[in-house]
Amino acid sequence: MLKTFKSATLTLVVCFGSPAIHADEAVTVAHAWVRATAPGQRVAGAYLEISSAAPSRLVAASSPVAGSVEIHSMRLENGIMTMRQLESLELPAKQTVKLEPGGLHIMLLDLKSPLKPGDKVPLRITLQYADRSKTVVEVQAEVRSAAP
Repeated sequence: MLKTFKSATLTLVVCFGSPAIHADEAVTVAHAWVRATAPGQRVAGAYLEISSAAPSRLVAASSPVAGSVEIHSMRLENGIMTMRQLESLELPAKQTVKLEPGGLHIMLLDLKSPLKPGDKVPLRITLQYADRSKTVVEVQAEVRSAAP
């Protein structure tokens, strides 16, 4: 009987312990900034460096300054720069992924007002782990006129 009890206890620890693991794992966001807009411009790129202690995916982003927010990639194909929306962005464990001009970035669409250097833009970044649990990270990105 004792052997069966130990097995049942182990199963409970694994099932109920898994979600708590993510609460202790660090997600780090650094160097967050947004490019200032020109008069009449309704879109802006947001850039940052992100890392997660556990393998995860960047699955969503939002901001109250934009009507919608998308994850994008840019690349040069046959001499033409192309930009594509991504459903998600893989974040390997303990590796920094850089979102930067000319590459991966977050696109703020349908801006509600111009973005001026020195402004702060709140971003909510959602990560999803292998067990489908999610975490949300709040970031304040500084508006800059050019790349840092």
